[in-house]
Amino acid sequence: MTREMLLALALGYLLGAIPFGLLLTRLAGKGDIRDIGSGNIGATNVLRTGSRVLAGLTLILDCLKATAAVLIAMRLFGSQSAAAAATGALVGHLYPVWLKFRGGKGAATLFGILIPLLPIAACVYAALWVLMLLTTRISSVAGMSAAVSAPVTAFALHSSYFLLLLGFAVLVLWKHRENIARLTKGTEPRIGTRTSSTA
Repeated sequence: MTREMLLALALGYLLGAIPFGLLLTRLAGKGDIRDIGSGNIGATNVLRTGSRVLAGLTLILDCLKATAAVLIAMRLFGSQSAAAAATGALVGHLYPVWLKFRGGKGAATLFGILIPLLPIAACVYAALWVLMLLTTRISSVAGMSAAVSAPVTAFALHSSYFLLLLGFAVLVLWKHRENIARLTKGTEPRIGTRTSSTA
């Protein structure tokens, strides 16, 4: 791996590892988001604080930090660094070193990666995410379905990012393994329902 690739990877990780859900809830006086609901730092758990504004901001910022990582890396190190920056951003979000590698689940961050990397896939991702959220009202189902769509769209487009996005989708599904277990048991909560602190 070249020096430029390593720098792009590091840049992506540092931006991806910014825990916006945790920072925003603390600034808003909501306490530590890790002590609420599922303990996750993503937008769905932030919504459990009762603030749609904070949840929306978390979603947007978790998305844009990945977009920024890819665009900045491409500007500084060339277009060939995009994959390295994208990898760093997703891994940083999923496994931030300053939170003992306990980060988010990656749905919003993966969408942010697709915006500059493969815009058509980003459109499909967003449409499927919204459709599944409206029809099932289960955030994990929407996020996982959208994540799976990324490599599928890349394959249909004969994109060189197919294998990269396939790996990203697997990572997102892995981070949702507890949600998958609850889905099989029929206990996965829907958006708008109350959950216990151990959900």
